[in-house]
Amino acid sequence: MGRAAAPGGGGGGAPRWLPWLGLCFWAAGAAAARGTDNSEVLPESIPSAPGTLPHFIEEPDDAYIIKSNPIALRCKARPAMQIFFKCNGEWVHQNEHVSEESLDESSGLKVREVFINVTRQQVEDFHGPEDYWCQCVAWSHLGTSKSRKASVRIAYLRKNFEQDPQGREVPIEGMIVLHCRPPEGVPAAEVEWLKNEEPIDSEQDENIDTRADHNLIIRQARLSDSGNYTCMAANIVAKRRSLSATVVVYVNGGWSSWTEWSACNVRCGRGWQKRSRTCTNPAPLNGGAFCEGMSVQKITCTSLCPVDGSWEVWSEWSVCSPECEHLRIRECTAPAPRNGGKFCEGLSQESENCTDGLCILDKKPLHEIKPQSIESASDIALYSGLGAAVVAVAVLVIGVTLYRRSQSDYGVDVIDSSALTGGFQTFNFKTVRQGNSLLLNSAMQPDLTVSRTYSGPICLQDPLDKELMTESSLFNPLSDIKVKVQSSFMVSLGVSERAEYHGKNHSRTFPHGNNHSFSTMHPRNKTPYIQNLSSLPTRTELRTTGVFGHLGGRLVMPNTGVSLLIPHGAIPEENSWEIYMSINQGEPSIQSDGSEVLLSPEVTCGPPDMIVTTPFALTIPHCADVSSEHWNIHLKKRTQQGKWEEVMSVEDESTSCYCLLDPFACHVLLDSFGTYALTGEPITDCAVKQLKVAVFGCMSCNSLDYNLRVYCVDNTPCAFQEVVSDERHQGGQLLEEPKLLHFKGNTFSLQISVLDIPPFLWRIKPFTACQEVPFSRVWCSNRQPLHCAFSLERYTPTTTQLSCKICIRQLKGHEQILQVQTSILESEREAITFFAQEDSTFPAQTGPKAFKIPYSIRQRICATFDTPNAKGKDWQMLAQKNSINRNLSYFATQSSPSAVILNLWEARHQQDGDLDSLACALEEIGRTHTKLSNISESQLDEADFNYSRQNGL
Repeated sequence: MGRAAAPGGGGGGAPRWLPWLGLCFWAAGAAAARGTDNSEVLPESIPSAPGTLPHFIEEPDDAYIIKSNPIALRCKARPAMQIFFKCNGEWVHQNEHVSEESLDESSGLKVREVFINVTRQQVEDFHGPEDYWCQCVAWSHLGTSKSRKASVRIAYLRKNFEQDPQGREVPIEGMIVLHCRPPEGVPAAEVEWLKNEEPIDSEQDENIDTRADHNLIIRQARLSDSGNYTCMAANIVAKRRSLSATVVVYVNGGWSSWTEWSACNVRCGRGWQKRSRTCTNPAPLNGGAFCEGMSVQKITCTSLCPVDGSWEVWSEWSVCSPECEHLRIRECTAPAPRNGGKFCEGLSQESENCTDGLCILDKKPLHEIKPQSIESASDIALYSGLGAAVVAVAVLVIGVTLYRRSQSDYGVDVIDSSALTGGFQTFNFKTVRQGNSLLLNSAMQPDLTVSRTYSGPICLQDPLDKELMTESSLFNPLSDIKVKVQSSFMVSLGVSERAEYHGKNHSRTFPHGNNHSFSTMHPRNKTPYIQNLSSLPTRTELRTTGVFGHLGGRLVMPNTGVSLLIPHGAIPEENSWEIYMSINQGEPSIQSDGSEVLLSPEVTCGPPDMIVTTPFALTIPHCADVSSEHWNIHLKKRTQQGKWEEVMSVEDESTSCYCLLDPFACHVLLDSFGTYALTGEPITDCAVKQLKVAVFGCMSCNSLDYNLRVYCVDNTPCAFQEVVSDERHQGGQLLEEPKLLHFKGNTFSLQISVLDIPPFLWRIKPFTACQEVPFSRVWCSNRQPLHCAFSLERYTPTTTQLSCKICIRQLKGHEQILQVQTSILESEREAITFFAQEDSTFPAQTGPKAFKIPYSIRQRICATFDTPNAKGKDWQMLAQKNSINRNLSYFATQSSPSAVILNLWEARHQQDGDLDSLACALEEIGRTHTKLSNISESQLDEADFNYSRQNGL
């Protein structure tokens, strides 16, 4: 493009340019004086000229040159006496401008519009650090104005895709990811996906996502997703098609249920039965694997052969009846019909006249035919038979009555040993003489003076009963045992409405509100109480107890991070309480409101009516990342009505309680027992929950399969302990040290995938190595331990080693890799410790040994720092040196602020007991110069002795 020395001349009549003649002559002279290059030849403004600065109504836009077609740039301004373009810092010649002038009717100001053309050659010839650009400069009487810079680029689109989509074969409900990287182009190409030449609209199908870096993602493959997929790239220059990728969604076959066994194929003798199943649940589709195993099963059967019945010989004829008939019978028992055999054919009895027809001759009565002597004999025989029958019935009734009366003295049913199965140990028991055995009072002593002893085999129906019967102590003669038998097939012990078992009670006092269920078990039995197995409740809490007095102590829940510190003097002298602490492991009772989430376990300490004179310290672990201030964390307490109330925000100022938030736990100073928990409300999307990720493995029922279970639980020891307990019951083995994953509250989901599986040794089932978990399920995972399961299959039984990686990552978030290197044989596994053993050694500690600071040293510190001096409260300096810088008004309300601060120090340092740090803090204040950690053992023993002597020990 040609460049003008000055944008003068042309484009109008003489009157319009008269004001600018002097300006043009000046510009020409300046150009001649500088030489050939003339980048700035016009003055930017004329200060003495009245009027208004130009205002651009339209500024030049960025443009692309397509092929060899030039593009037009234009701008419009008012009021404008003249407008010229500058491209790449140089003025465009006035001859290349096309100018139009008009008048704005509303304001009466002059409006000028200017066009220039930019060719492909001009852009290609330009070489500079940035794109080719042009800008408008407008003049008015007052001065000049400049427009925005418009860039001009040559548009193009390469032919070849940087990455074409690749065909996939995926199982139904598996994830499909097709990658597409369009050709390089200016402007950048827009991507569209086609399925079988039809555009895909991801907004109409929530299962399809095309927004992630031009990739096509189908979250759960369906049969309808099979087809040819093409990636289309287009910009203002051209369109390009990628190679087509064929996606096949296959279905592996599954067996239907077995049919019923068929009837034996032979009517008599040895044969077989069969049952079948079909590979139709579902049927294999699109190349899916056919069902493995047999479709037909056969077993042998034996059918008993039918035996037809045959008559026995006829019996002798009976005596002649009053009707002058006698009978004879025969039975179909030679042999009797069996197994479907035919019954005997013919009559089973016969009758005939026994007087050769004299009795019924001409249908005359018997007394007319027989003589009187015969009638008298028949009557005597009839009455004699009736009398004998009456006597026999009376004797039978009397015998039964006497038998029952003799048996009622024992109060039990006599057990017939033939009715019971053998193999049980003989059990001797004594029964009460009087009363109903089903209504025995458990508090009454048995009457051993009048009793009878029975011996016989005992049949146990309940597995718990069998366990009790194996206790050797139960078979010893005990004076305080009652056993009653309710039926001849069952003996039950220790259950309501069943048998009763009495032992010695343990005298023990429990706090109010602590519901314990006790039975009178023999001391040798370790079971605390006996119940029906069907009524045993699911274990929903961890629990520990300890008896504490005036000396105080520490109660620790092993492997959970939960502990309770009872300071010295919190319980009045000569009093002692059994204090308990429990963790809810069931469904959380706290209901989250809105975005609020549970960050800790629900911890209960009691008894609730216990009164303390000094605040106790409760330590509760949490899973929030408190390094950044993106959380609003609250302490909540459950009321007697079961509702949760907010006690305080962790950052609030309060004199009722105190919260000190550490990276992994919160230490709370309280004066009342109850149920407490920590909740968090995320302030920003950068709020982070700490998750503990772990992988467990175990063999499957199929000897060739190996299961991997990946857990993502809140980073609290009690949450992980619940996972460990479940895995121990399932036979799981921890395969890698658990790691921390920082999970952001940015609504992005979690992906868990298996990587680097040895290809010729193992394969993954069901052919998917990646699982995605929704954000909401992870964010509120305290309700259920979150896990994904993967099933690996080894090709041969000789493969005993497994090596792979588990990748757990949040989309647009943190990622962790678990390296699995293990032997699937239990004998060759290397055990990985679940928890540190020292945490579970002493759950309850009382007296001086429960505290890190010796009592004598503690008394000196309190006496020193509780006394005010000219510099203010010394305990405030003690608090600041121990990183306690807020809510100091809480300590000011205590009778001994220093003692409460030291109690909080004890709660924070129960694991390390870092006396050096406390000693350094004291030295910095200038109150002591002796490190506590250098105190000799004799001094510690002397301090403990003085402490014990002062408290009457």
